[in-house]
Amino acid sequence: MDISFILLLFLIGLVGSFMSGMLGVGGAIINYPLLLYMPVLFGFTGFNAYQVSGIVAVQVFVATFSGVWAYRKGGYLNKELITVMGLSILIGSLVGGYGSHFFSEDFINLVYGILAIIAAVMMFIPKTGTEGHHSDHVRFPKILTSVITFAVGLASGIVGAGGAFLLVPLMLVVLKIPTRITIATSLAVTFISSIGTTATKLIIGHVPIMPALVIIAASLMASPIGVLIGKKMKAKVLQGILIFVILITTVKIWFDILH
Repeated sequence: MDISFILLLFLIGLVGSFMSGMLGVGGAIINYPLLLYMPVLFGFTGFNAYQVSGIVAVQVFVATFSGVWAYRKGGYLNKELITVMGLSILIGSLVGGYGSHFFSEDFINLVYGILAIIAAVMMFIPKTGTEGHHSDHVRFPKILTSVITFAVGLASGIVGAGGAFLLVPLMLVVLKIPTRITIATSLAVTFISSIGTTATKLIIGHVPIMPALVIIAASLMASPIGVLIGKKMKAKVLQGILIFVILITTVKIWFDILH
């Protein structure tokens, strides 16, 4: 890889990981289309959908770990939610990650587009209880949460995503979890999910090593900075940014699928 290509990948990694830490998403919803389209746009040899899903899986793993580490103090991490959702999404992501090599590139892109639409619709549903800070008092239906989270893990494992861009709307809209607790907890759950996804992507050879190392370096730098800035923002502002990111990405991915 020449230096200009390395810098482009590093910039993509910075953007996705910064948004990951700030919004509680793994960064896949941003980095997937950027990695798929930006190298070609700048005249470099592009990645195929399998390689992109592999690189994104690694980026999500590192970015969410960095984000959780930055959130380890402050009382935002809900251990019960992390346990219930983490186990369900890990099993789902293992199955989805392994099964991804049975599908075509077009199908992988289609799954990503469908997930983005679901996330976008959910974010426009009115939310309540968005400013709470006491994670120990959060209550949620465990069976329903497990079933839905398994489905998220299954689908996100196919595209190499951690699933947080679906988990965040789910926690805000269905489970009524406060925004900051949602962001911190979803990072932890997504990290657990990414363990299975990253492992399977590496095993089946979908991870280009050098590009992945560049993305890892960017993630270690940008994710904690995103967490720091996210803590200082109002919940409504964070929700607005997340809606914008998900909506723009949804429009872009479906435009390319249909054309």
